[in-house]
Amino acid sequence: MATNKTFDQISVGDTAEIVRECSSNDLLVFAHASGNHNPIHLPDTDWTGDGVVDKPVAPAMWLGGLASAVLGNILPGPGTVYRSQSFKFLGGAAVGDKLHVRVTAKEKKAGNVVVFDLSVKRNGEQTLVEGVAEVVAPTETIEFDSSNLPAVLVQRHRHFNRMIELTKTLPSLPTAVIAPDDPNSLEGALMAKEEGLIHPILIGARDRIEAAAKELGEDISSCDLIDVEDEMEAAGRGVQMVHEGKVKAVMKGHLHTDHLLHHVVKRDGGLRTRRRISHVFVMDIPGRKTPVLISDAAINISPDLNTKVDITQNAIDAACALGLETPRVGILSAIETVNPAIPSSLDAAVLSKMAERGQITGAVVDGPLAMDNAIDVQAARTKGITSLVAGHAEVLIVPNLESGNMLAKELTFIAHAEAAGLVIGAKVPVMLTSRADDGRARLASCALALLYTHWQSEGTPAGILDRGEL
Repeated sequence: MATNKTFDQISVGDTAEIVRECSSNDLLVFAHASGNHNPIHLPDTDWTGDGVVDKPVAPAMWLGGLASAVLGNILPGPGTVYRSQSFKFLGGAAVGDKLHVRVTAKEKKAGNVVVFDLSVKRNGEQTLVEGVAEVVAPTETIEFDSSNLPAVLVQRHRHFNRMIELTKTLPSLPTAVIAPDDPNSLEGALMAKEEGLIHPILIGARDRIEAAAKELGEDISSCDLIDVEDEMEAAGRGVQMVHEGKVKAVMKGHLHTDHLLHHVVKRDGGLRTRRRISHVFVMDIPGRKTPVLISDAAINISPDLNTKVDITQNAIDAACALGLETPRVGILSAIETVNPAIPSSLDAAVLSKMAERGQITGAVVDGPLAMDNAIDVQAARTKGITSLVAGHAEVLIVPNLESGNMLAKELTFIAHAEAAGLVIGAKVPVMLTSRADDGRARLASCALALLYTHWQSEGTPAGILDRGEL
């Protein structure tokens, strides 16, 4: 609750100060609010053109504007009205700098006007901004609760951007694209080809694929195209090409998932391995420090404990391929304690113990955890959960397909996440996207497949993911 100081309560020499850390989100919000899109102020931008992402410099007017937070919230506080403000900018700020913003009352004038000296210092030492503000101070006490202020969502999908950039250093992946006969599925394959991620071999009805290309305005004459009218036959041809060594990945186009998986999982001529196949969603959620992986939300409907072991290990492998060192895996249930009446809580406890004993490797695994205390530190503290995973989970293993599918779609349509999907546990990665997914989702899935293939062959990821602040 903020309470102001009226004109009569203010004395010359009164001071107030806040400390604010400059973040990437601050720069993006300012760019949108001000309309100033100068690239030197934007994160994740190579504004010098040397091929390296440059560190952004905070806009000078953003720095100067920080004084309004002190004047409007503390001294004088709610009810304050600006008359004038002048600045002298002496230095720039970068993301991560702690900025000490101070105002000091220097003069009181007629008409309830107060003149303030103001300054912004980096780490309380180097002065970046100095100036003078003249405001009309309130004459009545005002209290204001700012906790109800609506949050601002900054939609940033930097994790997928990073994935795509990493794959540009790797050889393209020969990929059988099954039935890409609508604009969405064909666009994703062509985008990935353009970025150098895959070498697509289009398998499906030539007339429909060419019609989709025409609708997109794309020339596919340089693409290999195998004319197969029937979708089931096209899926079988793609799987056969894996055994022939002609492709190293399979990508779903505009056909039913069951039609593709029929050929992937068949015992004779399929792509089975000793491990159960499962699907991994990689979610790029604005504001999260790392991607969030969800499994299994597309293949195994009601997995038993043995299947969950493979689901968990597959998801861990995908996380490692993305560059997450020792990923933190939360086994989800409705509760965070073991209850024999809730089978998923028992499975979660067993999986956690199996990881402790080395039967599941490469990650820190804990469960059962409810969704809130798996991803939110405060929720975990409130429940008294002490764990390396609780509040920090990067991989979420769901009880069944229904819960996982709902979770992934809620994150997509409510939290504005972007999703990539990959089937793991087969002889080659299978990019299993929804027929409704756009080209960007398919491009990200191609990047995921390429990173996973590199990790499998080299034993190390193409790059390590920084868990630091965004």
